[in-house]
Amino acid sequence: MSLVCQHCNEARATVHITDTMPQKRERHLCEECAVKEGVIVKQHHTTNEILKQFIKQKTGLGGGDELSCPKCGLTFREFQTKGQLGCPEDYKVFQSVLMPLIERAHEGGAHHVGKVPVTAEETVRRQTGMVRLRRELQDALDCEKYEEAARVRDQIRTLEDP
Repeated sequence: MSLVCQHCNEARATVHITDTMPQKRERHLCEECAVKEGVIVKQHHTTNEILKQFIKQKTGLGGGDELSCPKCGLTFREFQTKGQLGCPEDYKVFQSVLMPLIERAHEGGAHHVGKVPVTAEETVRRQTGMVRLRRELQDALDCEKYEEAARVRDQIRTLEDP
């Protein structure tokens, strides 16, 4: 059952409003009438535009659109499309935009700490973990991220107590 707009009595109602104050009242409007009444604000932005704006705000560089590598010519937009960098120089050129992405992907870490072989003994794993956690603790303290530092400190205490 499709309702007709209660305002223009012509178009199909796609916006349904229930006012509860002072008493319950339902209104059914078409999108155009809802915009005219100020019930909804018509957005003229696509999802891609909204995402680009979000990236610009988070990176502070306009999403890195203006950056390009002088060595291989790769632009940041091309990197976003392809998902891979063109040469080692790209890490330096795009560093300001890449670091927040890398840190978010690695839960705050931006340095490779290596891997421990599966066959390694538990003590080697624990020692490697302790080194990594102490580095994370120092990084958190340096950046004044005290809640994160407390979380890492607690992890260290757990590993220290057998």
